[in-house]
Amino acid sequence: MVAVIEFEKMHGAGNDFILVDDREGVFPADDHRLVATICERRTGIGAEGVILVQKSGSADFRMRFFNPDGTEAELCGNGARCVAAFARKIGAVDSRCMSFETLAGTIDAEIVDDTNVRISMPPPKGLKGDFVVAGVPHKIVAVENLADVDVDGEGRRIRLSEEFAPDGTNVDFVVYRAPDRLSMRTYERGVEAESGACGTGAVAAAVVGVAGHGLEFPVKVTTVKGYCLVVDGNYSDGEFSNITLSGPVKSVFTGSISI
Repeated sequence: MVAVIEFEKMHGAGNDFILVDDREGVFPADDHRLVATICERRTGIGAEGVILVQKSGSADFRMRFFNPDGTEAELCGNGARCVAAFARKIGAVDSRCMSFETLAGTIDAEIVDDTNVRISMPPPKGLKGDFVVAGVPHKIVAVENLADVDVDGEGRRIRLSEEFAPDGTNVDFVVYRAPDRLSMRTYERGVEAESGACGTGAVAAAVVGVAGHGLEFPVKVTTVKGYCLVVDGNYSDGEFSNITLSGPVKSVFTGSISI
């Protein structure tokens, strides 16, 4: 039986996603090959992930995020910002403020205006030098010049290294500019290539920057596409709290696909 799935293509700071209203639970989320096919840029819609809005018993809705290889991830920061705007558009929520389930915990979101969304982030865990879990694991590599970095080659090497086995890690190459700025490029696990932006990576880089590179909140993060994300929060006695991520979101187009 052929089913028609309606979708909306959105991007958050250059990080692009396919969003689906799945409150009726009809999207075949276990079909990893289908997700990968949809995300393929030459033969599919093209995106860095598929996001489903589903019903929730404990929050306004549930967000499920799937990487372009079909695997499900705990959280995507820019995807979470996009899903907040999408959920309000489809009527899953009727307020600019909302909460939604993710595998990394409940996320609070606020639609600041038509182009800007702010979300709460889980407290960073496992901070050890330049490694931290900001919903998902990130290895931060401080560099002097982003243009000189072999993001795909070096990022893949670190992502697959024994140090981070068996699940691997995202890898963020970062230029720190004290007191409150950084620029970054990310090799994203699941995308298995450089991503257009990475919200959890921006949080991870900011957290590591505040803890060890002389930065202060709020931290302005410039993505590879030139967009600006802002990471804010508190840092005291070696502990982080009230971490938020804000920045632009935009609808690109809507459509449907037969599956």
